[in-house]
Amino acid sequence: MTTTMKSLIGKRELILFGLLLLAIVVVFGLFGSAYGTRMLVEIACYAIIALGLSIQWGYAGQFNAGVMGFVALGGFFAMFFSMPINDDFWGSDLPGQLGGVFLRIAIGLALIYGASKLNRFGLSPKLRTVVTVLVAIVVYFWIKSNMVPVTQAIERDADFIGGLGLPPWSGWIVGGMVAGFVGYFIGRICLGLRSDYLAIATLGCAEIIKAFLKNEDWLTRGIATVSPLPWPVPQPIDVGFVAARAMYFSVTAVMIMAIYFLLHRAYHAPWGRMIRAIRDNEISASAMGKDVNKRSLEIFVLGCFLMGLGGATLGTFNGLFDPSGYVPLNHTFLVLVMVILGGPGNNTGTIIGAAVVYIIWIMSEPLALWILQVVTSAGDAEAQANLASRALQARVFSIGLLIVLVLRYAPKGLLPEKIQQHN
Repeated sequence: MTTTMKSLIGKRELILFGLLLLAIVVVFGLFGSAYGTRMLVEIACYAIIALGLSIQWGYAGQFNAGVMGFVALGGFFAMFFSMPINDDFWGSDLPGQLGGVFLRIAIGLALIYGASKLNRFGLSPKLRTVVTVLVAIVVYFWIKSNMVPVTQAIERDADFIGGLGLPPWSGWIVGGMVAGFVGYFIGRICLGLRSDYLAIATLGCAEIIKAFLKNEDWLTRGIATVSPLPWPVPQPIDVGFVAARAMYFSVTAVMIMAIYFLLHRAYHAPWGRMIRAIRDNEISASAMGKDVNKRSLEIFVLGCFLMGLGGATLGTFNGLFDPSGYVPLNHTFLVLVMVILGGPGNNTGTIIGAAVVYIIWIMSEPLALWILQVVTSAGDAEAQANLASRALQARVFSIGLLIVLVLRYAPKGLLPEKIQQHN
């Protein structure tokens, strides 16, 4: 290894990479190549999501507790773009009826926006607010009365609208873009809040997104789920589980390398230094002429884009879109632990944290099951009942214990953010 490489990669990074590689080899040895390649793909998908949260929290100090919502949006658009076209829907007059509903929605939004600008015509702010609320209520019932019959007809005659039959990667890109677009509007409203209130607001927004996807059966099939989702690489049925998952992992690995390179360049560019200056002292940065609100919104949108992108790749790999399967424990809390363990603001640490936490997450259950079987082997049948369900709880216990240990012995993460000092 050259002197330059040694200067870029510290001793701690090398030790962590070595231990991580050893853990991966152990998983491959115990559970086989098919299970191991699946684990690598899921680690890569979670690493993309964790990088999105890391730049929000580590770069700009924004505590986003609504990761699940953006992951779900990415998963939905991955499904919507890749699933085959539903001839029962497109071969009927239902698309025209649905288009008429969307036209009414556009007209209603225009009316609400126009009512919110009535103060320009001399209307007092209080009266303008009252008029805007009344217009919004009328528009809501008007649209609902037109939309419910159409959606019921879609569910009755076509099950749901189906997909667009496009390559899966197109849904990944659009899923990330829509997540960023939604993040833009959430950020415009919520970024003015303090960190604790921002977390509550984003958590609520995530639950709203999940509730929408879960209850709009005409769009997502709701709890009935949509499967199987096409892959951008050959399916396991064509080339086998190991080869297919290895090719999928190669795609996600290239994505991570591209994202890592771009984030590294941005972090060390003037833009990155400005973002960190805003994080460390917002008042001083504003006094220096920096547009604090605009830059904070930029980083929030970028993080949401990566969350949507990671959610899309994860949803495609699982081959299933199930809105009820998105839960805060798996898609918000787990990602938060990954960032805490790796080190907020350190991209290398975030990737390592994602790998370590996910390995602990999936390996704690079989390990706990083996321990329980050994302990209860000499007992009666009642003691050996429901061991699998008891072992499942070891996941939560292991992650909780990991958080306690990290906060006690490495509060800044395994690889803390490296702040360059300039004389």
